[in-house]
Amino acid sequence: MKVALTVPALGLLALLCLFSSEPVQTGKVLVMSEDGSHWLSMKILVEKLSRRGHEMVVLVPETSVLIGKSVNYTTKSFRVPYTNADLKANLDNIEKNAFEKPPKLTDIVENLGNLIQFLNMHVTACEVLLYDESLMKSLCGSSASPYDLLLSHGAVWLLRYEFTFEYPKPQICKFIKRPKQHIDAVNEIGPLVSQVIPSHSEKSHDFFQCAWWNLFSHPKVKAFITHGGSHGIYEGICNGVPMVMLPLFGDQGDNVQRLVSRGVAESLSIYDLTAEKLLVALGKVINDKSYKEKITELSAIHRDRPIEPLDLAVFWTEFVMRHKGAAHLRPAAHELNWIQYHSLDVIGFLLLILVTVIFVTVKSCMFCFRKCFKKTQKKKKE
Repeated sequence: MKVALTVPALGLLALLCLFSSEPVQTGKVLVMSEDGSHWLSMKILVEKLSRRGHEMVVLVPETSVLIGKSVNYTTKSFRVPYTNADLKANLDNIEKNAFEKPPKLTDIVENLGNLIQFLNMHVTACEVLLYDESLMKSLCGSSASPYDLLLSHGAVWLLRYEFTFEYPKPQICKFIKRPKQHIDAVNEIGPLVSQVIPSHSEKSHDFFQCAWWNLFSHPKVKAFITHGGSHGIYEGICNGVPMVMLPLFGDQGDNVQRLVSRGVAESLSIYDLTAEKLLVALGKVINDKSYKEKITELSAIHRDRPIEPLDLAVFWTEFVMRHKGAAHLRPAAHELNWIQYHSLDVIGFLLLILVTVIFVTVKSCMFCFRKCFKKTQKKKKE
């Protein structure tokens, strides 16, 4: 049965569409992202905002690992006092001392030195960026705000955490949890495609960009071997795949213990890893149905949400832009001085009350003791 729409009906439909669509106020967004896997998460949000009409400007150091040019955003490079060779050599030293042999007490000084050197490279790069007057003027004009003011007066913080993985913690309302549900393809995985799906060996990178999610969510995928990074963890949770985890550094050890405690993963050490131990762990997560049942439950909780995580991040970003910085979300703590922020005035007042009570109590006891002692002496004299 065919139903023809009349002109008034079409007009009503157009009017409903007009009222239901929210106008998007485009603007300029400056992006300063950490390199490496941090950029893989940020890149998705940057590209989404670009598709919605915003002008995205990404600051990129001349020596960069993963941040590159794109049609979705504009890049502005800044000089750094180190080369790609320096960065690679420093990372190789950290990797060699951390992964190639079990840690010893004597390695603490060497590892700490490599870490300090790596951090100093980033601190120096930050200083070079902030003192680049021509770049700062092109970005902010003549009314550039101090860096510490920009950092401390952020309206909203987007956190890539959510309740299936985190434990309850106190936080103010300006922190918005943005769980990761969109998967990023890692370039290093591409060459391995020819060993799994030979027909895609020539276009491995394009295949992983488009089909990695479908491959991971295939029902025949029974287990996932991962180092415990946040990207892999959310891939496993979202697709309901039990994991065998080999933590390497950073937050990965903590991530692994969180999932092991939930009964959805097994943990192995890279320092005494053998084929037998790996097979035992794989057999355990595959054959023991409790792992699959628990990760399926976590996946269902993770997916049960009223809005997609990426859309939530886009909404809050545009919310701040629409309301000119959303100053009403800024905590009152920013207006307090150092004494008030740390409640030193309250602590001092309470200590004053405590000292006063103790002083009055001691004086009262001494007064009563003197009175009683005088009466006793009078009775003895009589």
